[in-house]
Amino acid sequence: MDGFLEYILNEFTLPLSNPVLIFALILMIILIAPMLLRKFRLPGIVGLIISGVIIGPYGLNFLEKNSAIDLFSTIGLLYIMFIAGLDLDLNEFKSNRNKSITFGFFTFFLPLLIGFPLCQILLGYDNNASLLVASMFSTHTLVAYPIVSRFGISKNEAVAVTVGGTILTDTAVLMILAVIMGKSQGNLNTEFWLRLGISLTIFLTIMFWVIPKVTRWFFSKLESEKHAHYIFVLAVVFFSAFLAQLSGLEPIIGAFIAGLALNRLIPHTSALMNRIEFIGNSLFIPFFLISVGMLVDISVVFNGHRAIVIAAVLTVGAIFGKWIAALITQLIFKYKSSQRQLIFGLSTSHAAATLAVILVGYRAGILDEHILNGTVILILVTCIVASFATERAAKKIVYSEKEDILSKPDKLISGNEHILLPIANLQNIEKLLEFIILVKDKKSTNPVTVLSVVPNNDEAELNMIAARKKLDEFKKHGAAAEINVNTIATIDLNATAGITRIAKEIVADIIVLGWPKKAGILEKLIGEKIYSIVNNIDKNLFICHLEKLPVTQKRIVILAPLLAEKEIGFETWVLKVMKLSTELSIPAIMLGNENTYNSTLNIITKYRLNGKISFISFTEWEDFLQISKHVNEDDLLIFISARGDDVSYQKYLDHIPSKLEKHFHLNNKVIVFPQQNYHSNSKKADTNGKNFRRKRKIIIARKNRLV
Repeated sequence: MDGFLEYILNEFTLPLSNPVLIFALILMIILIAPMLLRKFRLPGIVGLIISGVIIGPYGLNFLEKNSAIDLFSTIGLLYIMFIAGLDLDLNEFKSNRNKSITFGFFTFFLPLLIGFPLCQILLGYDNNASLLVASMFSTHTLVAYPIVSRFGISKNEAVAVTVGGTILTDTAVLMILAVIMGKSQGNLNTEFWLRLGISLTIFLTIMFWVIPKVTRWFFSKLESEKHAHYIFVLAVVFFSAFLAQLSGLEPIIGAFIAGLALNRLIPHTSALMNRIEFIGNSLFIPFFLISVGMLVDISVVFNGHRAIVIAAVLTVGAIFGKWIAALITQLIFKYKSSQRQLIFGLSTSHAAATLAVILVGYRAGILDEHILNGTVILILVTCIVASFATERAAKKIVYSEKEDILSKPDKLISGNEHILLPIANLQNIEKLLEFIILVKDKKSTNPVTVLSVVPNNDEAELNMIAARKKLDEFKKHGAAAEINVNTIATIDLNATAGITRIAKEIVADIIVLGWPKKAGILEKLIGEKIYSIVNNIDKNLFICHLEKLPVTQKRIVILAPLLAEKEIGFETWVLKVMKLSTELSIPAIMLGNENTYNSTLNIITKYRLNGKISFISFTEWEDFLQISKHVNEDDLLIFISARGDDVSYQKYLDHIPSKLEKHFHLNNKVIVFPQQNYHSNSKKADTNGKNFRRKRKIIIARKNRLV
C-alpha cells in the first residue's frame, strides 16, 4: 500500500514528468481557460497566455520547457503563419500590394527609428545591441489572428494589408539579424551575400513552382483519400519551414510561404480547409500560446530598478511604434477607426520573431540578461494588448458589415437560400456537392437538399430503401465542410415530376444538375428529362460537367449572350460565379456584350465582392474557332443560356451546348439557365392561348427595343 501511495506521489511531483498527465493538463487548460475568460468578456487568447504564466517554470512550476512542449508550440507557431497565408485573399492582396508595402515600410521603420535612440540614450547600449533591440520593435507575430478567423473577417482589406506587411517586416528584421550576426563574426563579405541570394532563389523556386505542381498531382491521384490530403499539407508546411531555415530565414517565413503556395489549391470553404483550421485552432495554436506564457518570469520586475526600466521602455516603445504605424496607414488610405484598431491589434503582438532575435543576440553575447527578461515581459503585455484590441475591432467591423447587409434586397439577407441537388448517378455526387459547397451562401440556414426520385413501379419500395441508404452516406461530405445536407428519396411518376414537386415544396432557389453522358442537339445533350425540367421549373438551373478537380482550374471563362443582364436570375448567377472566383482564388473573364459586363461590375460594386473579372467583347457565338482562341484546357467554362421565351433567348443558343461538348470536352463546364420573368406554370398552362401569344409579342418587342 505504501508503495502504491509513493508511486502516486511521484507521478504528481513538480514539475510533472508523466507525458500523459502533462498532455491531459494542457488539454484541460485549452478547454477551461477561454470559457472562464469569456465570462469576464476577455479574449480567450489572454486566458491561454496567463495560464502558461501560472503553470510555467516561473509560476507554480507544474510544467517545464521540454522537447515535447517545444515541438507542439513550434507546430502551433508555424500553424498560425500557415493559416495566415492560406486565408489571404490573393486577388485582394494583389490589388492591395502597394498598401501592404506601404504599411510594411511604416511598421518596420517607425518602431526602428523609435527603438534605436531609446536603447542608446535611455538604456546605454552600443550600436549593434541598439540596432538589434530596435529591430525587435519592428517584428510582430500574428498571435491574434485566430480572433480574426473566428469573427469571419479574414478577407477584410485591413487584414490583407496587415498580413502582407507582416511578412515584409519580419523578413526585413530577420535579414538584419543575419547581417548583424555576420558582422559580429566577421563573415559579412561578398560570399555571405552571394550565398544568401542563391539560397533564397532556390527556396522560392521550389515553393512557388515545384510545390504547386506536386500538390495538384497528389490531389488528383489520391482524390478519394481525404485524410492523406491533410497529412500531405502538413508535410509541406514543415518541409517549407525547414527549407526557409536552410536559406537563412526563420521557419515562420517558410510556413507563411507554404500558405501562399497552397492558397489557390485549398478552397476556403472546402472540407480540407475546415480540417486544417479545426485541428490548428483546437490544439496546436493554443499549445503555442500556453508556451508563450511559460516564458514569462514575473520576478524580473522585482530584480531592481534597471530591470523595471528596461521592461517598461521596451514595452512602451514597441506598442507606441506599432500604434503610430497603424495611425499613419489609416490616414493615408482613409480607413475607418475600427480598421486602424484591427491593424494595430494584429501587428502589436510580439512573440516568435521577437524571441528569435533576442535569443540569438543573447547567445552571441550582443545582448545581456536584462534585455532578455524585459523582452519576455514585453511578449506578455503586447500579446494581451493585441488580443483586446483585435477582438474589439473585430466586433466593430462585424457590426458595421451587418448594417451594410441590411440595405441589400430581402432575398440576399434572408439567409434562406435553398439549393436542390437531384441525382440520378450516385457516383458523381461528390464533385457536384463540392461545387455547391463552394458557391453556397454561408449565411443561409437551409441545408443543401440531395434528392433521389424513384419511379413508381412494382420495385418502388425496394428502390426507396436502397436510395435512402446510399443518400445517407453523402451527409458526411457536407458535415466535413460544416454544411448541413438533407436527403430526400421520393416516389413519383418520373424524375421531372418528382424534382418539380420537391423544388416547390422546399422553395428551392437553385437546382444543380449533373451533366448527361451522351452529346448531340440540346435535347440529347442535356437529356429529355433535364430538358423537361428546364422548361417546367422557373428556377435558376446549373447543369454541371465536373471531371477535373476544382484546384486544377486557373480561370473562369463566362460566355454571356446578348441581354443576359435583363433576366431576373442574372444577379444570382453573377454572385455565384464571383464567389467561385473568390473561393478558388482564380480570375474570371467574360466574353459577351459590354452592357452585360457593366451590369456585372455594378453587382460586384453593390455587394463589395472580392473576385476580379475582365472583359472581351464577343459576338461570333456560332464560330467556335473564335471562342477556342480565348479558352484553355484548365479553364472552367460557364455558359449562360436561356429558355425559349426568355428576353435573352436567341436561336443559336440551342446549338451551343452540343458545340461546347464537342469542342471543349476536356474542360469543366457549367450551363446556367437563369430564373425567368414569369412563372413557368402559368406559361405552360396557356401555351396555346391568347395570353401566351400576347406575352410572346411583348417579349419580342422588348428585345427589339433593347437591341
